[in-house]
Amino acid sequence: MEDFELDINEYERRMNGAISSLRQEFAGLRTGRASASMVDSITVEAYGSQMPLNQCGSVNVPEPRMLTITVWDKTILNDVVRAIQDSGLGINPVVEGTVLRLPIPELNEERRTELSKVAATYAENTRVALRNIRRDGMDELKKAKNDGLSEDEFKLWSDEIQELTDKFVNNVDSVLERKKSEIMAV
Repeated sequence: MEDFELDINEYERRMNGAISSLRQEFAGLRTGRASASMVDSITVEAYGSQMPLNQCGSVNVPEPRMLTITVWDKTILNDVVRAIQDSGLGINPVVEGTVLRLPIPELNEERRTELSKVAATYAENTRVALRNIRRDGMDELKKAKNDGLSEDEFKLWSDEIQELTDKFVNNVDSVLERKKSEIMAV
């Protein structure tokens, strides 16, 4: 086979996508400090469809343990409150006119441990995604080998795919450790 070229950049791009997805999931995990990204994944049933919460009002962080949401349309206020209560964040909004105050309670040790386990699950799902991307690359290599790719080139490319995978798995591990220490910090 003449001049086989594996598009390693494509696999790297896909692995970067898996890491960014992990970072987004981690942003939604509550660590005891208020963050606007905590409510990014919440959708509100409003106007007959599902809308992201940040399209229903403005989200602010006035204090380290407080989020405020200024709902733009008073008619969907109760829908926004219901969406927050059903989100699993464990936060009960306080309604003041069109402003919702979300006090972020202190996390107890049991909840911190539980959140760490959730973070570890997210990280493992990302590792599985990385291995699936590696498998796609190896399948492409095996096909090329059947089409005449030399054993030396096959070994060279498979080592490169494995190195890339190892680099990203280590990245997942370090992101997870940072998130766990953030969650467990008192």
